[in-house]
Amino acid sequence: MTEPFPVLPQTQPPEPPDLNRRLKKLTSILDVTKAMSAERDLDLLLPLILYEASKVVEADRCSLFVLDRERNELWSKVAQGSKSEIRLPVGSGIAGQVAQTGEVINLPDAYADERFNRTFDTLSGYRTQSVLCVPMRDANGEVTGVIQALNKLNGRPFDSEDEELLLALGAQAAGAIENALLHEEINRLFEGFVSASVVAIESRDPTTAGHSGRVADLTVAMARALEHVNTGVYAHTRFSVTELQELRYASLLHDFGKVGVREPVLVKAEKLYPHELEGLRARFQLARKDLQLQSYRRRLAAAKLRGTHHLTEIDAEEDARLAQELKQLDEVLEFVLTCNRPTVLAQGNFERLHELRHLRFQDAFDQERSLLLDREIQSLSIAKGTLSEEERREIESHVEHTYRFLSQIPWTRTLRRVPEIAYAHHEKLDGTGYPRAIPDNSIPVQSRMMSIADIYDALTASDRPYKKAVPHQLALDILKKEAHSGQLDIELFRIFVEAEIPKRALREPRG
Repeated sequence: MTEPFPVLPQTQPPEPPDLNRRLKKLTSILDVTKAMSAERDLDLLLPLILYEASKVVEADRCSLFVLDRERNELWSKVAQGSKSEIRLPVGSGIAGQVAQTGEVINLPDAYADERFNRTFDTLSGYRTQSVLCVPMRDANGEVTGVIQALNKLNGRPFDSEDEELLLALGAQAAGAIENALLHEEINRLFEGFVSASVVAIESRDPTTAGHSGRVADLTVAMARALEHVNTGVYAHTRFSVTELQELRYASLLHDFGKVGVREPVLVKAEKLYPHELEGLRARFQLARKDLQLQSYRRRLAAAKLRGTHHLTEIDAEEDARLAQELKQLDEVLEFVLTCNRPTVLAQGNFERLHELRHLRFQDAFDQERSLLLDREIQSLSIAKGTLSEEERREIESHVEHTYRFLSQIPWTRTLRRVPEIAYAHHEKLDGTGYPRAIPDNSIPVQSRMMSIADIYDALTASDRPYKKAVPHQLALDILKKEAHSGQLDIELFRIFVEAEIPKRALREPRG
């Protein structure tokens, strides 16, 4: 009896080398597709596409052109071997023909085809041999650009497999480029909106022009300085590119709510509004005329009583008296004008102001009137700055207006915290800030940085009519006092000083 043949284990035949190579290339296309779908920066995306295209078809170099339909041109921000942007009309050259017809062009010998433009070779010293140019099509099948591969590395022409692979890569690239361009457009839209909003803010209060931009520069510079902090509570605090953009937008728009504040209050430079001061000056002019009229009446009465031969003596007496009365009136007006300025009043000035409420004069109808009105005395008695308590509350309401306005905007996911960050820029760590008086653990670090930047710029700005600019060092001293009192973040203030944020962020550091 014969022994059966042993059953040998079945083995798969080895895959052909070409199939392995093709599989690797298809896998490479899938990998680069993932990378392209995640990249939103066109300046980073285009070189990535070219690098992968060169690998897939084994080309010496590649170029990528995007179709500009409005100008009927192809443009390339990046082409391997070129340092400058290239633009060419649709229909011109190999790339232009592919963009126009949507057909693949595969040339074994570029110089043998009249469509090939030799100018680039002449200028660069490069020698083009083989060319493969394919259209990039979007999801609707529309041509959005072309990819052009030059000189296959093995010296042979590009084949049908190269065409297929480059077309596949081009289709993925078209979608990625479209997404990147759309992302750029959205960014430009936000930038334009933010810029227009800042213009709107500053047109309401031209005296603070540039404030929003400076606060944004200072705040973002502080955020970047945290990258170098390796100790303390902010040792591991880092901000991504999108988080820095979010912070910049919040800083630029932190005062947008001022569009909801009455303009006279917003730009109030002195304690009395211009029309109030004009009325007060007119009243003093009437009082001056009244003193003169009363003097002439007394002269006439004295002449009748004492005789005209005493006129010289009477005039001398009245001239001296009138001069003294006018001098006293002028001194009162000067005192009032001093009180009207945004200075800190001494206690004695409050008492004198209230004494002045008893001053009277007679108007043109011989009716007795007060020289100073009660509401004027109340305004002139403002101890610090130019705003009454009611006006200060109205100014402070701009934060609420800002939050309501920013909350109406459909921010992207990466920018969703813009309203929250702007909302807290006037809050204090000790709970004495506004509008919500929230505790320190509820105040975002971005808002804490913005608060320091906002106060510094407000102190050092030279364009405020109601205050003089404070020198840089004095501004730091004021911030330091607030930080040590628990109002500002003392660690962030230390970084602000040690990293010399004003010097780094502002082109013209103050003082």
